[in-house]
Amino acid sequence: MKPARAILLTLLVAGVYLLHQDFWNWNKAEPLVLGFLPIGLAYHVGYSILASITLALLVKFAWPKHLETTEPGEKREGPHE
Repeated sequence: MKPARAILLTLLVAGVYLLHQDFWNWNKAEPLVLGFLPIGLAYHVGYSILASITLALLVKFAWPKHLETTEPGEKREGPHE
């Protein structure tokens, strides 16, 4: 993996980790988002979407390619065969 890409992905993971520490909404139920959803729960909905996108980017750009290759002649077992 390119060093610049590794640095960007590391910063993204660190940023997502820091955003998970939702200390500013701990004692709040107001305002209600969409008229019924407490702000803390709405924040975590958005955070979950961001975490999913982050994991998708990590799989796309940082997954070790050698784990996906097999040796010639090696039979793979599993539900896909």
